[in-house]
Amino acid sequence: MKIKVLDTTLRDGEQTPGVSLTPLEKLRIANKLDEIGVDYIEAGSAITSEGERESIKEVTQQGFNAEILSFSRPLTIDIDYCLDCDVEGVNLVVPTSDLHISDKLKMTREELIDLSNNAVDYCKDHGLTVELSAEDASRSDISFLKSVYQNGIECGADRICLCDTVGILTPDSSFELFSNFKDFKVPVSAHCHNDFGLAVANTLSAIKGGATTFHSTINGIGERAGNTSFEECVVSIDRLFSQFTTNIKINEIYDISKLVARSTGVYIQPNKAIVGENAFAHESGIHSDAIIKNSATYEPMTPELVGRKRKFVIGKHMGTHGLDNRLKELGLHVNKTQLQHICNDIKNLADKGKTVTDVDLQAIADNVLEINHEDRIKLDELTIVSGNKVMPTASVKIIFDGDEVLNAGVGLGPVDAAINALKSLDAFSDVDLIEYHVDAITGGTDAFIDVIIKLQKGDKVVSARGTEPDIINASVKAYVAGVNRLLRD
Repeated sequence: MKIKVLDTTLRDGEQTPGVSLTPLEKLRIANKLDEIGVDYIEAGSAITSEGERESIKEVTQQGFNAEILSFSRPLTIDIDYCLDCDVEGVNLVVPTSDLHISDKLKMTREELIDLSNNAVDYCKDHGLTVELSAEDASRSDISFLKSVYQNGIECGADRICLCDTVGILTPDSSFELFSNFKDFKVPVSAHCHNDFGLAVANTLSAIKGGATTFHSTINGIGERAGNTSFEECVVSIDRLFSQFTTNIKINEIYDISKLVARSTGVYIQPNKAIVGENAFAHESGIHSDAIIKNSATYEPMTPELVGRKRKFVIGKHMGTHGLDNRLKELGLHVNKTQLQHICNDIKNLADKGKTVTDVDLQAIADNVLEINHEDRIKLDELTIVSGNKVMPTASVKIIFDGDEVLNAGVGLGPVDAAINALKSLDAFSDVDLIEYHVDAITGGTDAFIDVIIKLQKGDKVVSARGTEPDIINASVKAYVAGVNRLLRD
């Protein structure tokens, strides 16, 4: 059975505190959502602002395969704004719990049904597809909820949606709730929130209970604790439910996850399922050994399924099999004695609380193998000018393959200026700084600063470290070390 997906990243997801997407960012996300097979895209809430309406119009003009909707209250003014945006349908949201009807709307149940019916009639008279969504359905009287839906369907509602607005359902109660509506003659949608961390589980139970569509957001973003996570729900259906499928191109899930994270600035926690940086990372020696022999031993799916790659993390828990695999990736081949020596040195470093980067591994391996690499880039001079009335400016002189190279750059701060000065040079031009982390190793204003960065060139990613009392020097040292490593590779 085909389960359809309504993505509300551009509406409910944008309601995440601190998130405000530009029209171009919305269009990029909508384009990718359509490309990967999302069935319905809720492009925004037309009543919000003129800028929001312009963003929705940009999306509706693209001729996407997905049906484009706008959020709407059961009010004529909202629906008219939706019509102005040329959307195909509306997510018509009607509060149905007594708490919302009496305390928020200050009306009776009968008045609420009249309001809902009139809104559905108005939408249908103007050629709109209607998904009638019951806000706070999970706290509504079930008989009254059915009455709202039955009235709406008689007026022409095309789909109905039960909203767990404050995330109070459990998997059992979700299944029971949705089972009450599986015999309705229109498709049933599930819209769950994650206040108790159960949105995905509740959505999956809703599908088992009879829902044929679910609402979600990329990375699970949204108000408070967020919404049902698109990627977790889609992959769970694909891997765990043999009787259900979706239209989603699963191998592109990671790409859209990163796109939304970059556009919204909402950080993806490292241990997040499917798309977190640690989702397919292994450090434990037992796990790494088994993974190399058969990935199914400790992975419920291959990383390639969702557009990812597996990685073995360097640390004190790793074993020789995972370490040997990582060394071979770096082009280093060692015997058993050398491998054990390198492994012991890594554990000693990790036991001191140090993060072991690729540069550390390279240095340890070089020492054991007595290999010395001549760095192609050496930092000769670094000068910084900064102040409260001065644009931070940096000038650098490096020795690149024996030649002196001078350059300058400006930035938002002195570290940014120094990195920008380097990035303008040919050796650094196609290198991207994808992660930057700073720790103060000791206390006081003269503390040693430990800067750990990740750099990417093409499909190659390396880590590097710089440790200095000066954060600018430490940052530049790490950056140059990482680029040298990329050039060696």
